[in-house]
Amino acid sequence: MIMVTGGAYQGKLEYVCSRFGLKNTDIANGSTCDFDEVFSAKCIKSYHRFIARLIAQGVDCVQFTERLCAENKEAIIILDEIGCGIIPSEKSERKRREITGKCGCIIAKRSDEVIRVTCGLPVYIKGGGK
Repeated sequence: MIMVTGGAYQGKLEYVCSRFGLKNTDIANGSTCDFDEVFSAKCIKSYHRFIARLIAQGVDCVQFTERLCAENKEAIIILDEIGCGIIPSEKSERKRREITGKCGCIIAKRSDEVIRVTCGLPVYIKGGGK
């Protein structure tokens, strides 16, 4: 498993497609894909938005993420860093941010590589990068 993170619009998807030779058909969009699609996708983009959708449906996101990591060990998961900056005033937004952080920690722990992309440039947090 490979995790790619970073701020919004920092070139994460472009980096992943370039490095791994992925096409649009290889990528599940966390904003719109079926929940079961992530278990077979080569790449999942916008996993932070996928988590928001799980929360809205009352799904245990931590348990779901653990299952995803166990069942799709070759996935490349892209998620925005959303824990920095101004703390949201709404309790539900703070909770979403907290749950997203927990899920990100699970993915990072299970990943062979964790890469932070800023301005289109990869910084390897875990693993060597090839």
